[in-house]
Amino acid sequence: MRINKNLLSLLTVSVVLMGVTGCSQRISALNDTIKLAFIGEDDVKLTTEQVKANPYASIYAKIGDTPQAFVVLAFAEPKATLSHIRPAPDTTELKWLSADNGMLVTVNGRLVKTHNLLDGNLAAVESRDPDPILLGLHVSSTPKTWTRTIDWQPGYHYGYKASSQFNFIAEENILINDTPTQLLHYSEAVSVEGLNIQYQNDFWLRSDNGHVVKSRQKIAPNLPFIDITLLKPFAS
Repeated sequence: MRINKNLLSLLTVSVVLMGVTGCSQRISALNDTIKLAFIGEDDVKLTTEQVKANPYASIYAKIGDTPQAFVVLAFAEPKATLSHIRPAPDTTELKWLSADNGMLVTVNGRLVKTHNLLDGNLAAVESRDPDPILLGLHVSSTPKTWTRTIDWQPGYHYGYKASSQFNFIAEENILINDTPTQLLHYSEAVSVEGLNIQYQNDFWLRSDNGHVVKSRQKIAPNLPFIDITLLKPFAS
């Protein structure tokens, strides 16, 4: 099977250590982390001990039919809000960066932007209301509908309206880092106006705080799905 080298490079681990003094410390930590990254024709699967030993937040990421890869966090940057009117809870953008500057950007598990992906990129997500994912789908008062505009490339796809309907599927026992974990499974039925395109995203979240642990999301309406599994959360 032929694997595109650029796409694999996107999912290669690259860590930028900020605020750490000592060049030798940075180089040593980076080298130790890269040893945990494996690229090939099979899905990467690390042991629980390897994940715990790595000092950085980490995920598994799988784009379309490509092999699953192990990726660590490069940046965590606060963003004031994803809403123009009402502030949302924690909107810290987590940026998972590759050696060739490919990037996945998530906010509580929601993919909000990508850079330098082979097939195309999600450029922006804008809404007047907070994403229900951020408010906590497990909370009864959280709206189960959401409307936003999305921009993506290639092509001039700007300002397309996307409407979502969230539905609770079931409480499911999911194996995360070799540990059975009880999670709430919600589906997100997405309809993109003007293109007659519908698709379904899926999120698995913790029942106590609503944090997304696992997801399957389309990068953009005519781009592949990406599966993301949180292995080690970011500790702010």
